[in-house]
Amino acid sequence: MPSSSTAATPEGAPSRSTEGPGIPLRSYTGHVFRFDPGALCLELLVTGGPGALARYEVLHTTEDLAAWVGRSRLTPTPDTLDLTDADVEHVRRLRDALLRTVVSRLHPDGLAPLDLPAAGPADLRVINDAAARPPLAPALGEDGTRRWSPAPASGAQLASTVARDAVDLLTGPYADRVRMCSGERCYLIYVDTSRPGRRRWCSMEHCGNRSKVRAHRAQRARRTDESAPHEE
Repeated sequence: MPSSSTAATPEGAPSRSTEGPGIPLRSYTGHVFRFDPGALCLELLVTGGPGALARYEVLHTTEDLAAWVGRSRLTPTPDTLDLTDADVEHVRRLRDALLRTVVSRLHPDGLAPLDLPAAGPADLRVINDAAARPPLAPALGEDGTRRWSPAPASGAQLASTVARDAVDLLTGPYADRVRMCSGERCYLIYVDTSRPGRRRWCSMEHCGNRSKVRAHRAQRARRTDESAPHEE
């Protein structure tokens, strides 16, 4: 989920299975880092959104949607996808509904910088209607590997898989661990699956490191001020 400090533009990169957990994002400074939101449905939120997030929109074509699938934690990446322009619009509506739903849970009084209306019954209908359709079905290949059946996978199946993941997350044991990055002006959303449940940052190499640098500079400034001679 992009922000003014983390313009989360997905990078054209190999899938998660070859690059480690998370989706590669490019910040407004040009720095590329990996963001692991911990859930498939939350990975969709980095592709743009309504309100102030519209300027970060990356899902314009079927090729864009297929590229996101390849970067996502959906394993394995479907061999073939039968996507239409209507599927792209459907997935974008699902993303926006999910985004409003999650943000409304995290910030019931609103979050002005994102310019998002509160989630309503229409958003729940979008999520539930998508989840009610048949999802991608796992299958065992002749070589013993996991695959999806039938092929090609449809956009409706893809949206259903994402929507069901959202329902599982928001009603499951980690529902109270869905959080927003504590970084200044960073609104990336993740689920904290760590054992202690103390994750604060979208990524330690991004906002976590920025926080450490600021804390170090502040500490150094205090020490300098304390060691400087003072006039009586």
